[in-house]
Amino acid sequence: MKILTLMIALIAVTQLLACNTLSGVGKDVQKGGEALERSAD
Repeated sequence: MKILTLMIALIAVTQLLACNTLSGVGKDVQKGGEALERSAD
């Protein structure tokens, strides 16, 4: 039972970290797109 609880906790932490990482990547891509739009004007 302890192993199952530990595995669930590790999966939850991994999912939270992955979500934050993807969010950061999305913001970086958006900023890059905005810079391209400004340079095209």
